[in-house]
Amino acid sequence: MKVLLDACVLYPTVMREVLLGAAGQGLYRPLWSARILEEWARATRKIGPDAEAQARGEIALLGAHWPGAAVTWPPSLEDRLWLPDANDTHVLAAAIAGSADMIVTINAKDFPRGILAEEGLSRADPDAFLLGLFKADPEPVRTACAAVLDKARALSADPWEMRPLLKKARLPRLAKALDQAAA
Repeated sequence: MKVLLDACVLYPTVMREVLLGAAGQGLYRPLWSARILEEWARATRKIGPDAEAQARGEIALLGAHWPGAAVTWPPSLEDRLWLPDANDTHVLAAAIAGSADMIVTINAKDFPRGILAEEGLSRADPDAFLLGLFKADPEPVRTACAAVLDKARALSADPWEMRPLLKKARLPRLAKALDQAAA
């Protein structure tokens, strides 16, 4: 399954790390475009002057780790598309050009299901998407989440636990499912 990741799910960090961790476990193939990655880099400016440079470094690593993930398309593709927010047509164009099955985004209102269905696409928010992956095959998602938790603990002075970390990352249903599965 090919999944286009919108900029809003690549930034914030924990959400991105869980999504890409699941992809790294072979659960799906991630896709994005240079413009989506640029939106992520620019979004980090609000947290400080060094954040954009760090994001660009992470983007370079993504390119090395996922060499086939970046998609391009001719301008004519974007010209024929319509979405409620014209600034998001590039996301739809990238999904179409990459033959994606789905767009993972937080911006549901900007990607109406009817319009996506006309292009053979669906959409999901990251929590629902990851929860679906977990229900289909729990162990790879659990492994991806455990790696993210380990990294959060190593980088933070806070003694993170899984459920609060995922809830803070706007993944509450996945957090609950992991918690229930561990009980």
